[in-house]
Amino acid sequence: MELSASLEDYIETIYHIVEEKQVARAKNIADHLGVSRASVTEALRTLSSKGLINYAPYEVITMTSAGRIVAEDVIFRHTTLKKFFTEILTIDEETAEDGACKIEHAAPPQVINRMIDFMKFVNSSPDLEESLINNFKIFIESRKTGNQTTD
Repeated sequence: MELSASLEDYIETIYHIVEEKQVARAKNIADHLGVSRASVTEALRTLSSKGLINYAPYEVITMTSAGRIVAEDVIFRHTTLKKFFTEILTIDEETAEDGACKIEHAAPPQVINRMIDFMKFVNSSPDLEESLINNFKIFIESRKTGNQTTD
């Protein structure tokens, strides 16, 4: 099911709130995303019309099984990207989180799957993993200090 990046953010947020509190409320969602309640109401109507959440004005929000599947896919993409950025590319947590949020909506499944395969390959041999990551860190540091020309 195709959702806009904004709706993916909403479904991901609802999923996390429901996991924590069993139900979500529009106020929780608005606070978490830093958006107006009017924006939340519009998104809830859209997600409800797609059969992803159970929503009625002034009532608690729950997820449908289809909604959980969609949310788990968004979360999986986000987690995979962040893990790739931190573990393979050695990017700091904050930057990795920001990058994962931006890219998770646009990366095709084939890209995510290939990243997973690459991480499994690297992790399959501790010696390879340590060598590859350490050599990559050295490479990055050498570019920062000017010892390596940039592209």
